[in-house]
Amino acid sequence: MAAAAAASTSMAAAAVLTSRFPVRSTTNCSALPYLPPRLSSNGPVSTTTFRPLSSSSESRRASLLQVKASEESPASVDSSELLSDLKEKWDAVENKSTVILYGGGAVVAVWLASTLVGAINSVPLLPKIMELVGLGYTGWFVYRYLLFKSSRKELASDIENLKKKIAGTE
Repeated sequence: MAAAAAASTSMAAAAVLTSRFPVRSTTNCSALPYLPPRLSSNGPVSTTTFRPLSSSSESRRASLLQVKASEESPASVDSSELLSDLKEKWDAVENKSTVILYGGGAVVAVWLASTLVGAINSVPLLPKIMELVGLGYTGWFVYRYLLFKSSRKELASDIENLKKKIAGTE
């Protein structure tokens, strides 16, 4: 008797649920209700309403946020000028095979690093450990180089020395 009552209760619950959420009968096995079709076929319907600004402080704040577009871009780059500069620099290189070898090595190094990071990321706990190591190193770097004025000056001088070594002026 209890089994019959439980069966009738579950069938009643199923009947209530199916009557509240209409489901399309398709080959997909989804129990999600379908969305009704759009009312307008002319394009998307905008439901956004705009309120007029009520106070003078809001209108002043809105006027500060207005942006006007200009026709000229101050930092526009001419592609032909860029290509001509690049060609001049390439022609000035004496040992082109070395540059190509270094460039190919850099591409291989980036690919290898990407593969290594992907492999590390697939190990379950290792990404979280690496995040902790990165946070620890960041904290140490901030404490060592950025927290005090004398250490910031030391970092700036180290960066300038590195720039000089790379540029070959040292």
